[in-house]
Amino acid sequence: MSETEPEKKGWFARLRSRVAPTVEPPKPAEPEIAQPEPVEPSVAAEPETPLAPPPIEPVSEPVPMAPEPEPEPEPVAVTAPVEAVVEKEPEVEKPETEKKGWLSRLREGLSKSTKKVAESITGLFTKKKLDQQTLDDLEDALIQADLGVAVAARLVGKLSKERFGKEVTEEEVRAAFADDIAEILQPVAVPLTIDAARKPHVVLVVGVNGSGKTTTIAKLAGRYKGEGRSVMLAAGDTFRAAAVEQLKVWGDRAGVPVVSKQTGADAAGLAYEALEQARAEKTDVLLIDTAGRLHNKTNLMEELAKIVRVIRKLDPEAPHSCLLVLDATTGQNAHAQVETFKTMSPVDALVLTKLDGSAKGGVLVALAEKFKLPVVAIGVGEGIDDLRPFEARAFARGLMGLPA
Repeated sequence: MSETEPEKKGWFARLRSRVAPTVEPPKPAEPEIAQPEPVEPSVAAEPETPLAPPPIEPVSEPVPMAPEPEPEPEPVAVTAPVEAVVEKEPEVEKPETEKKGWLSRLREGLSKSTKKVAESITGLFTKKKLDQQTLDDLEDALIQADLGVAVAARLVGKLSKERFGKEVTEEEVRAAFADDIAEILQPVAVPLTIDAARKPHVVLVVGVNGSGKTTTIAKLAGRYKGEGRSVMLAAGDTFRAAAVEQLKVWGDRAGVPVVSKQTGADAAGLAYEALEQARAEKTDVLLIDTAGRLHNKTNLMEELAKIVRVIRKLDPEAPHSCLLVLDATTGQNAHAQVETFKTMSPVDALVLTKLDGSAKGGVLVALAEKFKLPVVAIGVGEGIDDLRPFEARAFARGLMGLPA
C-alpha cells in the first residue's frame, strides 16, 4: 500500500506509524513541525527502531537538504591529496640510496623479461652435458626473448666453443650469457653529456606517439634541474593539444619554462623561437619535443627536417643531441622505428622506456648489436627517478636473473 501512495503522504504515514508505538497519539502533528530539523528526528528514531527497510526509503528525502552544505567539504578533501602529490614529485630525488634503489628497481622492472629468458633456459637443464640439441633449444629461447637471431647465434656459438660436451648447470649458462651480453652492451652504455660551453645545449627528442617521449623529456628536465642547470622545454608536438598540455604540467612541476603555441602552429617556427629565447637567457639545456605520427611518414619527415634546418640558422651545429625514444613493449618493431627515424632526423642516441611493462627487454641487446647507437638512458617506471643512465653489466645480469 505504501508503494502506491504519493511520496509525501507515504512519508508522513510511515513516520506516524513509527512514532505511534513509542509516542502518544496526539503527537503526530509534531513530526510535521519538526521536519525542518533534518538531523534530530531521524537520529533519535533510528536507534529505537532498527527496522532497516523503512528507514532506507525516507532517508532519501532528507538527503537533498543535507547535501547542499556538504559540497564544500568534498572539494577540500580532493584538493588536499592533489597538493600532496604535486609536492611529492620533486622530493622523489634521493641520491643517498641511488645505487641500491636503482638496481633494485631495475631487477624489478626487468622481471617480466627475466622470466621469459631465464625460465626458458632453466627448463632446459638438470645437470647434463651440453649437446647439440640443448644448444639449438637455447638459441630458440634467446630468439623468443627478443634478443634477435644474430645475438642468439653469437651467445650460443661462444658457449658451444667453451663448454660443448661438458657438464653444465643452468646457473653457469645464465652467468656465461650475462657476461657475453654485457660485452655487447658496454660500447653503447654512454651517458648523455651536456656541453657546458653551449648556451644552450640543444636536445631534439623524437619517437612515435605513445613511446614515452614527452615524459622522458620531463624526467630529463627534472634531472638536469636537480644538477643545478637551467632548462627550457619547447612543446614542438603542436599537432596534439594533449602533448602540449602534458609538457606544461611537467614543466610547472619541475619549475621549468615551456615555450608553446596554439594547436596546429608551425613546429619549426616554435623551435626557432625557443632557441632564440634560450640563447638570450643563456639557458644550459633546451629540450625540444616533436610529433611522432608515423602513419603520415612523409609529413613527419618534412617537419623534422624543417625543424633541424630552421634551428641551424641560429646554430649551425644544432641539435647537439638527437634522442630517439623507444617503447620496449614494441619488441622487434623497435628495429623498424630506428631505421625510419634515422632517415628523418640526425638520431645519435637511444632511450628505451617501459621496460617494467614488457617481457621484451631483450630487444635492447639486439638494437645495440645491430645499430651500435649509444643507449643514454632506460626507464623502468613512472617516477622521475625511474629514468637513469644505462649500465651494461647491471642490465645484462638483471636480464638473466642474476644479482648485479
